[in-house]
This record gives sequence, structure tokens and C-alpha cells, in this order.
Amino acid sequence: MSKKKFLFRSLAVKDLFFIILLTSISACSSDDNVVPVVSDEVQQEEPEVAVEDKLPLFSITTDGIEIVDEPKIDAQITISEKGNVVHDGMIGIEIRGSSSQMFPKKSYGFETRDAENNDTDVSLLGFPEEEDWILYAPYSDKSLVRNLLIYDLAHDMNRYASRSQLVEVSINGDYRGVYVFMEKLKRDIERININKLKDDENSGEDLTGGYILKIDKGFDEQNSFSSQWGSSMDSDSQEIRFIYTYPKANKIAPEQKDYISTYINDFETALASDNFTDPVNGYSAFIDVDSFVDFFILNELSNNVDGYRISTYMHKDKNGKLKMGPIWDFNLAFGNADYCSGGEPDVWAYEFNERCPSDSLSVPFWWSRLLEDPSFVTLLKERWGALRGSTLSTASVRSKVDGYIDVLDRSGALKTNFDTWDVLGNYVWPNVFIGDTYIEETDYLKGWISNRTVWMDGAINALLVDQYKSKV
Repeated sequence: MSKKKFLFRSLAVKDLFFIILLTSISACSSDDNVVPVVSDEVQQEEPEVAVEDKLPLFSITTDGIEIVDEPKIDAQITISEKGNVVHDGMIGIEIRGSSSQMFPKKSYGFETRDAENNDTDVSLLGFPEEEDWILYAPYSDKSLVRNLLIYDLAHDMNRYASRSQLVEVSINGDYRGVYVFMEKLKRDIERININKLKDDENSGEDLTGGYILKIDKGFDEQNSFSSQWGSSMDSDSQEIRFIYTYPKANKIAPEQKDYISTYINDFETALASDNFTDPVNGYSAFIDVDSFVDFFILNELSNNVDGYRISTYMHKDKNGKLKMGPIWDFNLAFGNADYCSGGEPDVWAYEFNERCPSDSLSVPFWWSRLLEDPSFVTLLKERWGALRGSTLSTASVRSKVDGYIDVLDRSGALKTNFDTWDVLGNYVWPNVFIGDTYIEETDYLKGWISNRTVWMDGAINALLVDQYKSKV
């Protein structure tokens, strides 16, 4: 090829490229054209969640019948785990809770039933067989894990608390979000393990147990008895009532009522006496002191604004002493209550009466009195020190919370829950902190716990020491 022809062809190619380039620039700069973008469908596509990472799903069908707060209605439940149906059967279900019933996300209690609609014990998600269960709906607790955390900590302290697991719930095809599947507190060998008290066991050692009592809302003259001491040892004491939980008020025999109310009165009288520290005639003759220490630690660790005065369980076995627990309902704990210093990390929960003296539900005088006993304080200090080196170390507690976060994140349940319930960034009674994101909520929780444990280290070490100094 001649140099002239080569040059012509080279110029032609260059000219053609130049023309194409100008055309492209003109098209991109035109007001009538836009730069191509990835389709919305591709942009919004969520990463697929592995089947093994998904939370168990509780699918409940009521055939259109509304679930109410008593009586239970008939329904069908299907539980799926890791892509497999692990339970399918009949249930009776109702709304549960007290103040939480104001929220649109409802908690439920249900009992498993057989084909003839009779109550039947079954094992769900590997929990021991029983018939009574709870689906707790975290709503104002935007971390979703406050109850789960405190129950797991109790287990690590070798105390029974409701076995619990994060799940998702759907009712009649309507997704309801993340729930905590839990055991209902009741007498059972795998739950509150006390002797079964028969109706005719009304004398001798048969009469000594077992019993379950609670301090809570919903009491009346028929279902409870009144403390003869109340919230303090002074004349201005507020009434404290103990609700018959087992046996229930409509089943407990008169002799059994008399026995357990007398036992509580004898304990309180011994505790209020001048020689209350006496190991034979003092309060320790009536109670399992170690259970009181652990109950105190769990309520104080979380600054539970309901602690000692609401959802407060205690039990007594046959021939045994009174034990505190199991713990219950800590959704307003860990800095999640904007009243009576419930959000503060540096106050004693047992001193609730001093901060809110007009509240109709008060803390019994027990706890302030126990802290006047050097032996009780010594046990408390020793137990707290041991737990801070293990179960309640800052690293251990943070690791638990991080573990819950990881499970919720990998399952995709965080997004679906908060897409369903628009609570992030909004006040929900009785929030102290309002985070715009889930991470902000859980960072607040972890930070609050760290501040709380540091304060408790000093406050527990100072018990009795400060009292001694004030007397010198």
C-alpha cells in the first residue's frame, strides 16, 4: 500500500472516531437525555439470607378470629426452623401483659393442645416438654434483647429463669416482627421445681410446700394477702400484697393460705426485730439468703425500675426456706425508663420508694434492712466480686449482647422487624434514649451497662463502710 493511501485511510478512521465522540458528548449533554442507571429492582435487591441463619418462624392461624385478652381462642401453629417444619398443631392463644398492651405489637400467651383440643405437653425448639408458653413482643425495648440478656445472665449464675429464644412471628399471614419465645413461669420439675401441693395436704410437713407468691399489679382481697409490715418499718408504711400464684387463689385451701401468710409474717417480724441478725432466731431462719443475694444483684445490675415491687416472684418448697425468684420482665431495665431515675446508672433500685414515694406499688422494707446486716453484705460483696471476674465481667456481658446482634443481623430479622415497626428515632414510652439506628440503640445499652457495673463496683464496696463512718 502506498504512503498516500495509508495516510488517507488513517485520517478517515480518525475523522470517524471524532464524529462518534462528538455525537456521544452531544447526547450526554442534552436536556432530553439521562445517564443510564442500574434499575431500581437491582438496586433494592437484598442479599439472600441462608436458611440456617434465619430465626425460627411461628406462623399462627386463627381463621380470622381476633386474639383478645382472655379468653384464649382456638388457633393453629406451625413452627419452622432452618427451612423445616418442626411443629404443627393446635393451640389456645390470648394477648398477655399489662402496660405493654397499649402497644400495637402485642405479646401473647398460648397453650399447646392435642387433636381433641385438650392441653398437652410438648417440646418446642428443644425446650423441656410443657403446655404453657409465651411470645414476648419487644417494642419499647428497641435493642430487642433486654429480657433475653437478663435471663441468660441468671442461667450463668445457676439460677432458673425462663428459657428464651429469638424468633419471628406471623399471624394469619401478617408478619409481626421479632419476638422472644419464652417459658411461662409455673410449678414444674423443669421450671420452678417445687413439690406439688395437693388440696388435702393441710397439716404437718405436707402443709409446708410448695408455694409460689408474687408481688405485682392485679391484686384484690380474694387473690392475695397483705404484709403486716409493708414498705417500711415506720408508721407511714405503704401496703404490700402477696398474690397466690401456686396454688392459685381459687384452688388454695384455707389452711394453706394461713400457713404461707403466717410464714411470711414470721419472716418479716424476725427481719424487723432488734436481733434480726441472729442466725437462729433472726431472718436467716426463714429465707435462702444466697437466692436473695443473687436476686438483688440482678435487679441492681439492671437498675430495674419495676424491681422488688412488680413481677417479683418468690417460692417455698416443702420443708424448705423462702427463695427469691425467678426473675421476670426486665424490658424497662438497663436504662430504659424515664421516670423515678430508671435511666440512671448510679442509683440503687431498691431505694425506689425514696425517689417516688407516691407510687402505689412500693418496695418491701426487706432490702434496706438486709443491707444493715454485716453477714448479708459480706456475702453480697463476695458474690459480686466473683461474678465480676466471670459472668458479669464487662467483656462477658458485651459479648452476649454482640452475639444477639449478630444473630439478628445475619437472619435478616432486624430489617424486617423495623420495616414493620417504625420505632427507631421515635419516642416510645418510657424511653430514656432515642437512637436513630439499631446500632445506636445497642451501643447505648452496652455503654449503660459498662457505666452501671463500674458504679456498682464502688457502691457495693462502700456498703456498711459509709454507714460506719457516719456513726463515728
